[in-house]
Amino acid sequence: MIHEILLVEDDMDLAELITAFFKQKDIKVNHYEDPIKALKDFKANKIHIGAIISDLNMPQMTGLDLIKKLREEGYQIPVILITVSDDVDIAVEAIQAGAYDFVVKPLHFPQLFISVQRAFKLNQLHADNFTLKKTVEVIRGINPDGIIGQSETFKKSFDLAKRVSQSNSTVLITGESGSGKEVFARAIHQWSSRKDKPFVAINCSAIPDNLLESELFGHAKGAFTGASDKKMGLFEEAEGGTLFLDEIGDLNLPLQAKLLRVIQDRKIKRVGENQFRSIDVRVITATHKDLKVEVQEKRFREDLFFRLNVIPLRVPPLRERKEDVMPLANFFLQRFNAINSTDIKGFTTPAKEFLMRNSWRGNVRELENTIERAVVLCTTKEIDVGAFMAFDDLLPMDVEAVTAETKNSFVFKYGENFLPLEEVEKKYIQHVFIKNNRARESTAKILGIDRKTLYRKLQETPEINDLS
Repeated sequence: MIHEILLVEDDMDLAELITAFFKQKDIKVNHYEDPIKALKDFKANKIHIGAIISDLNMPQMTGLDLIKKLREEGYQIPVILITVSDDVDIAVEAIQAGAYDFVVKPLHFPQLFISVQRAFKLNQLHADNFTLKKTVEVIRGINPDGIIGQSETFKKSFDLAKRVSQSNSTVLITGESGSGKEVFARAIHQWSSRKDKPFVAINCSAIPDNLLESELFGHAKGAFTGASDKKMGLFEEAEGGTLFLDEIGDLNLPLQAKLLRVIQDRKIKRVGENQFRSIDVRVITATHKDLKVEVQEKRFREDLFFRLNVIPLRVPPLRERKEDVMPLANFFLQRFNAINSTDIKGFTTPAKEFLMRNSWRGNVRELENTIERAVVLCTTKEIDVGAFMAFDDLLPMDVEAVTAETKNSFVFKYGENFLPLEEVEKKYIQHVFIKNNRARESTAKILGIDRKTLYRKLQETPEINDLS
């Protein structure tokens, strides 16, 4: 939560009184006599504030005009107006203009302090809601323009995705794990005329082969053991919309043949039925494999490959678009600040250098997890490079001195000796336990385990249990 105020007041004596009062409350006051200059600096992010206190009557711009300009440009920062009159009409006009509160001269400072505290909380709530809304929109594809990337390689993929979204052609998205293939698939759907219809996604490698056919096409009652009722498949669920088949390269050959027939005929048949059902579904597929190699090795049907590869779209790995690392890192920082109710301002210079030098083998997903862990472990206003390591007592690698084989990867070791997995787990539990002031409930929550499991692990590890 930001505990700073922008004070717009041309009465220097009153401004000094307000500044001195809030200084005693450990709240910084940024004072401006000129509201136009104050507005300019605020919009330029030269000041970071949680509330505005403004005089109503000023020669350059009234307090009401200041509020109107802020609201017209989309700023939701709470504004408290200072007025010399308690006239009801003025109060109504102020609230209608978007004022959060108003106080009457001579000022009652305890009342002003309470109003500012509430304004801080409201501003934080606005910020949290905005961040969470944008995060959800990007994840669900509701706001595909929120896809983050400014590098040339990323822009090419982005522009292609936008162009092909208006067609009904199949799209084959290729890219490494964690690079954002599903985000692109959702964006293509959202940009298309099908955006008001379902977007259905399935990971073909996550479901056993004997169940995948039923998941895709549905089944009749009694079609196989356990089929106690009829079931609609994902193709039918996606009717009118988009079906996203992730990791299509892991589909077995018999299912590949059936998928080819569905794409050609636009009809599906549930398992155990003889009836064909017409479908209207756009198919988007994705894989981290090289399907041309899979075709050569006879693991993937050539005819299906040509059907799927009508529009090939490659999502570049993060190491090929370094310009996107910090915008993504800042986005994830805002997201996890909101989720964890923290107020971390940014990254230190060494932390930024570390983020830029890392190869990010796990791509955007690895970067996201790294920022989440850093936010949880950070105890300062800015994330330093040490927060990227899971444990305080493990030696972070010297980025300048590492070998080519292990450069920019996370290696957990003492000196030259790698730690076994069991030891890594113990030390991580110890680290989180200490960081949470030995509070078992919050430690279990961060670790994602129940309290009973944590208690057992504490009992089984004397060096951790002794800390309690």
